Amino acid sequence: MKSVKSKSVRSSALAAPLARPDQQHDDALVIGGVTLRSRLIIGTGKYRDFQETRRAVEASGADMVTVAVRRVNIIDRKQENLLDYLDPKRYKILPNTAGCYTADEAVRTAQLARAAGVSDLVKLEVIGDPKTLFPDTAALVEASKILVREGFIVLPYTNDDPIVAKRLEDVGCAAVMPLAAPIGSGLGVRNPYNLRLLMEAVSVPVIVDAGVGTASDAAVAMELGADGVLMNTAIAGAKDPIAMATAMRYAVLAGRLAFRAGRIEKKLYATASSPLSDLIE
Repeated sequence: MKSVKSKSVRSSALAAPLARPDQQHDDALVIGGVTLRSRLIIGTGKYRDFQETRRAVEASGADMVTVAVRRVNIIDRKQENLLDYLDPKRYKILPNTAGCYTADEAVRTAQLARAAGVSDLVKLEVIGDPKTLFPDTAALVEASKILVREGFIVLPYTNDDPIVAKRLEDVGCAAVMPLAAPIGSGLGVRNPYNLRLLMEAVSVPVIVDAGVGTASDAAVAMELGADGVLMNTAIAGAKDPIAMATAMRYAVLAGRLAFRAGRIEKKLYATASSPLSDLIE
């Protein structure tokens, strides 16, 4: 396992501030020079409206939100715009290239977001299959090279292959975002062993992306040593998105604290919790 990096009654009550223990200044996450206090990154799609999106983001405690440039308006200021509800001075906006199936499409989408003044950050997605939404890794590496050369801070959505992750790091990506399970599946972490190998293979932050279904999934990802978790459907698709955003906030925190604390060794047989010496006769 790699070393630790320095580098929210009903929903409204659950979402109330609780001294924000997830924002520990001694454990900030740094990605490409961008400092995040929360290790939870959330998407902004699939909500009923922009108001619900804003409430969920607030409840999550996230500092960074990702927005699909081709699906959510963040460019045309003459129409209702997500950025009217999420202040870019408060949140780091991470444009993503969801819906792109070629390297060229993804590069042009990232360039469009930057030209509109949104961000130099990009969550790079190049999809290889419409059924599984698995990434086209060859095209992903190609697009990453181009965008890194153009000065983008690239965070690629990839599979859980350590070799591909290392190649993405080598071309200059600021982080890698391996899937835990297929996008929107809610299956949780299906292959923890690959994720652990991937974390050992790279030195850039590893953000587990896609497949989280509930709070325990997020905690597991963090306990494995992930630097953060990115999710959308698990919150937006929940019966109560605001409550789920709150749950995810604290699940990520709990998982991170558990990872830093260091779990006990697993054993086949019982071990007495109390000392066996000096027992009363």
